[in-house]
Amino acid sequence: MTIAVIFAGGSGKRMGVGDIPKQFLELHNKPIIIHTLEHFQRHPEVDHIVVSCKEDWIPHLWDLLDQYRMDKVRSIVPGGVTGQESIYHALVEASKICGNEESVVLIHDGVRPMINADVISRDIRSVLEHGSAITTSLVTETILVVDGDESIREVPDRNQSRIAKAPQCFWLQDILSCHEKALEEGRTDFIDSCTLMKFYGHELYLVDGPSDNIKITTQEDFYTMRALLDVNEDRQFIHRETDAVANAGNKGDQNVPE
Repeated sequence: MTIAVIFAGGSGKRMGVGDIPKQFLELHNKPIIIHTLEHFQRHPEVDHIVVSCKEDWIPHLWDLLDQYRMDKVRSIVPGGVTGQESIYHALVEASKICGNEESVVLIHDGVRPMINADVISRDIRSVLEHGSAITTSLVTETILVVDGDESIREVPDRNQSRIAKAPQCFWLQDILSCHEKALEEGRTDFIDSCTLMKFYGHELYLVDGPSDNIKITTQEDFYTMRALLDVNEDRQFIHRETDAVANAGNKGDQNVPE
């Protein structure tokens, strides 16, 4: 079984949009969280979805899921104080849904809507083959490792560096076990799932994905995402027009007398 865990517990403070959580802001007349969920809803290898959401917004999210016919979403659980806690709540719920069946879990940000079906498929395949899949993108600028006094300690080789993105994917029981160890040890400061898994000794394997698989955190991210969606929309029209011209040409060729 394959289950997607989507955490959407963030606020809109850095976006400057008042009380509306950023995942419920609209892009192209559709909430960001719906843009994100559609990729997993439509993917044939994803069986179920669990969402971790701000508790006060759960009823609104259920209304949206009904409106957009997101029938793969089996459960919505309240988010936690931290991203780590929000993911843990959703993983526990996912474990209840999957029961004893060995299952792959894809952990993804609700405000990262530019994922695609190919990356999801390759993530699932990597877990089946290697036990993990961390979606990444290539580094296009020089990265600096600095000390506390802002002196430069290291300049890593760009060719051996990646930017960690999402989904981050594992066997469900492996990631859940690591979360439980962290809770037992009072560790609540893991920034993401791959950091937690690496800390507890798991080997991690990368799946390079698109550079535009960005997370919407600031107003600049929002405007960038809107521009990317505009570009994708324009590409559809260009492809349709190109196909129409090609088809018209083919029909014309058939009518040419010999």
